[in-house]
Amino acid sequence: MVTRTQALVLGFFLVVWVSLLVILVAAPDVYDQALSLPGGRGTELAFLAALSGLIGLLVVGVVRRWRWTFWLILVAFLFGVLRVPVAVLQLTGVLTTHTPAWYVLYQGLLGVAQCGIGLVMVVDYRRSGAWGAF
Repeated sequence: MVTRTQALVLGFFLVVWVSLLVILVAAPDVYDQALSLPGGRGTELAFLAALSGLIGLLVVGVVRRWRWTFWLILVAFLFGVLRVPVAVLQLTGVLTTHTPAWYVLYQGLLGVAQCGIGLVMVVDYRRSGAWGAF
């Protein structure tokens, strides 16, 4: 049985992975601008494969309720709040960016979602432990 916390994290990972695919297909130049990857399409596909492997490992950890994945994801998600001020500063021109405004805004929205899920994880941990019963 998957708990609420696990479902939120798995749903977020699904959204992120699908977003990576859509951006690679619809706007591959964003990868070039955001990541400054050397090489061509092969490097982008290798990067996508590496990220898919990492997301896959974390998904297995969430489903199997590995404690170390809980803490890793919790810390990473809580630090996702830092995406919001960076996005605001990039959109206002204080920080320079080489990516389109929609991508910067999307990164900020992902940061809000990450932080929200991280806060839910903290609440659920206090109620019933890592990957608790909620």
